[in-house]
Amino acid sequence: MKKIRFIVNPISGHHNKEKFPDLVEKYIDKSQFEYEIVLTERGGHATELAREAVGKGFDIVAAVGGDGTINETAQALIGTDTTFVIVPFGSGNGLARHLHLPLDAKKIITEVINKGETIRIDTCRLNEKPFLSIAGAGFDAAISDGFAKDPRRGFSTYFRVIVDKYFKYEPDTMLIRLDDGEAMECAPLFITFANSNQFGYNAKISPKASLTDGLIDICIFNKPKIISLPRLGTLLMTGHIDLAKKTLKILKAKKVSVSRKEDAVVNIDGEPIMTDKDFTIEVIPSSLKLMVRYSQPYR
Repeated sequence: MKKIRFIVNPISGHHNKEKFPDLVEKYIDKSQFEYEIVLTERGGHATELAREAVGKGFDIVAAVGGDGTINETAQALIGTDTTFVIVPFGSGNGLARHLHLPLDAKKIITEVINKGETIRIDTCRLNEKPFLSIAGAGFDAAISDGFAKDPRRGFSTYFRVIVDKYFKYEPDTMLIRLDDGEAMECAPLFITFANSNQFGYNAKISPKASLTDGLIDICIFNKPKIISLPRLGTLLMTGHIDLAKKTLKILKAKKVSVSRKEDAVVNIDGEPIMTDKDFTIEVIPSSLKLMVRYSQPYR
């Protein structure tokens, strides 16, 4: 009998989680699992609860919430033998979409927990801050900051924040150094460091990004002309933005260092974090055990 702890953020996202305990009780396979459900009470609490679960010998820890809850929970599981489950209750659900996970809690229980497979994925860290999916600097981080400060959720809010900030945003100069010695100075609209392929909402910034290749995709996106925006938006949402060679350059590395003129906000799995002007991102290969519906198709 395996033990599973569900860590629920009761206030994340815009979804009602009051019925979640009933779903677990009704649909989880009790011949395989005994479970408990705990609620987070403050920022960082999910990490504490997940670390406690590891110490108590739980086999599986599930994060029930948005990207912030998923990130916080996973932090305590990286490098352990405890298996992680994502129960997506966020807005964009980028990592869940990359993994082809169902966005329905009942199906996560019946198709992933009861019948799924366990894989190992890479994680990353920006300085000492772990992330699973996406980190970003520049306009990417400005969007994350604006979205976090808006009480409304959903794609319409995300789109409104983009439009509001786009015409006012002035790109910063950044110096990028890769682990192979390559260096370049640029002033892009944003740089995304992609472990998975998308921001969320199926907006795929790095369509060929892999969670298992031991590499981070460095997506350098130059500010395009306004006339190009409709085409770029279509390419982004259809998984073909890598065809926009004049706007987007994608590099791959195990480690990358970035220098800016001053401290600024970065986006880490959808959460805006103030970071020193100089930061380093590196991959931690095969560092997290994760339950998925099936091991393919995914990268």
